[in-house]
Amino acid sequence: MPRRPQLAELMRRMEPRSVAIICSASETTRSNDTEYRYRQDSDFYYLTGCYEPEAIAVVAPGAEQDKYTLFVRPRDAEREAWEGRRAGVEGAVAKYGADAAFDIKEFKEKLGEIINGARNVYYRLGTHAELDRLLARQIGLMRLRSRLFRAPEAITDPGVLLHEMRLVKSEAEIAIMQQAANIAAEAHTEAMRQVRPGMFEYEIEALIEYVFRRRGASAPAYTTIIGGGANATVLHYVANAAQLRDGDLLLIDAGAEYQGYASDITRTFPVIGRFTTAQREVYEVVLETQLACVEMVKPGVTMEDLNQRATTMLTAGMVRLGLLAGDVEKLIEEKTYKKFYMHTIGHFLGMDVHDVGSYQTGDGQSRPLAAGIILTIEPGLYIAADAESVPDQYRGIGIRIEDDVLVTAGGHQVLTSKVPKEIEEIEKLMAR
Repeated sequence: MPRRPQLAELMRRMEPRSVAIICSASETTRSNDTEYRYRQDSDFYYLTGCYEPEAIAVVAPGAEQDKYTLFVRPRDAEREAWEGRRAGVEGAVAKYGADAAFDIKEFKEKLGEIINGARNVYYRLGTHAELDRLLARQIGLMRLRSRLFRAPEAITDPGVLLHEMRLVKSEAEIAIMQQAANIAAEAHTEAMRQVRPGMFEYEIEALIEYVFRRRGASAPAYTTIIGGGANATVLHYVANAAQLRDGDLLLIDAGAEYQGYASDITRTFPVIGRFTTAQREVYEVVLETQLACVEMVKPGVTMEDLNQRATTMLTAGMVRLGLLAGDVEKLIEEKTYKKFYMHTIGHFLGMDVHDVGSYQTGDGQSRPLAAGIILTIEPGLYIAADAESVPDQYRGIGIRIEDDVLVTAGGHQVLTSKVPKEIEEIEKLMAR
């Protein structure tokens, strides 16, 4: 089977005389002797396409023969009867394109051979404690026997290379993320159609996640947020246990994971299908800001540019609504706006919902966007039910509007445009 192109790109970017050791995710205990459903480490899956636990990839571009080696669990008929089929050593070569493959139990004895002569080892410390100790011990032994071995001079986090690679998506990745967005968009739209006063937040959560699975998503990309009424003012509310009432707004922040990639959508709409005057007034401030920031997205624009635009527009809106009083620039300087807008405009999106890649350049400046980057644009206003010195009609209103936006050579493309967000569109869809 051909290797993933990103593996060849990693080899191209690695320093001369270097070796990369990339580990799979560990299985995680849920309770007693049961585990959570397995989710592979994003870096490992990105490079290998392998979704099995207890696996290690070794990448050695300078090797004469085995430039890509996998250490995996061997075939085991008894365990496979309980846990499912394994690729095994032979399958690691045939299915995942490795030059060589070995039983994972052989990694320990081969580690010295793997790192001997390498000036730099790309390895992430702090994730696998046992392997951290093994690597440190092996390097220590090699230094003691320097006449026989040449120990590495440095250990470097592979994210330095991998995360920059993952930040800019290929055409194939963009197509997968568009499908993840389509699945989530269908779920959000279905929730708008089905919600009624008297339902519980968890019923909407179940509906959302049913659509995800029905359409081929492996899981939610993160814990689904279903916040009715004042629960929407809690940014990461995940209890999803309250009953929805006539007159409530409902904030849904939910994304699907499809073939290892995430979508991330937030919509806020009235449970009864029509906005009250106060809800409409707050919503229009957030929507105006969101549309303006989406329109700004293009190569060369920085996240700081987007943050400044969002903060300025939202703060001006807070003054118009009577949530704040005073000069907009001074309110921003003093960060008074954070009482109602606590986060930034968005984040990178990819295999992880809060995806990798640096937001700053090497000199500490805000990073310019480039074609192939996907980010979220998600302004919001959150007015707590017990907020002081605000008009009564706005208390308990929380609104966020979020889309997934691809930076293109000529500007941008909204991947999540299939979900209504204009007031008229929402009310038309929800008309009973």
